Amino acid sequence: MGKRICVFCGSSAGFRQTYAAAARLLAQSLVRRGIGIVYGGGNVGLMGILADAALAAGGEVIGVIPQTLISKEVAHPGLTELKVVETMHERKAAMADLSGAFVALPGGYGTLDEFAEVLTWNQLGLHRKACGILNVDGYYDRLLALFDHAVAEGFMRPVHRAMILSDASPEALIDRLLEYQPPVVDKWIGRKQV
Repeated sequence: MGKRICVFCGSSAGFRQTYAAAARLLAQSLVRRGIGIVYGGGNVGLMGILADAALAAGGEVIGVIPQTLISKEVAHPGLTELKVVETMHERKAAMADLSGAFVALPGGYGTLDEFAEVLTWNQLGLHRKACGILNVDGYYDRLLALFDHAVAEGFMRPVHRAMILSDASPEALIDRLLEYQPPVVDKWIGRKQV
């Protein structure tokens, strides 16, 4: 899987303390296993909580942030490394290149955008890295139900739905990411399905 996991998460901490607690626990669990973190480079919300917890535990934390977001997301000043890029597209590509797997913590549009893109790349065979959702307090229940609905309605194949790992426990999710064996799929859609 590689020595780093990319974590997508909110620049807000949300209203529940359990979101921050899960970010801290995920960070500490990754550091204990010798796994570095790649994330969006911010010092606010769950991003800042995640980075601070990993750094406090002695872990490697690499942030990737576009120049235009340095003041909005308040770039974290104490990271192992902060990569500044020009665009959001470059940010996502750099984060993917640096990581062996992906995790989505609770977040908003940005988190969903980043996670959906790596899922799409996985479906298209552009990478074969594990993609997991840390489903804190059922935050992603409706999204996971939507994925199931997409399968039931013929917009997603079951093999691609199975590429999305999810768990409420950071430790259990990390275990699943480490054990992940990507399916071999020659073609993701048949000509008659278009």
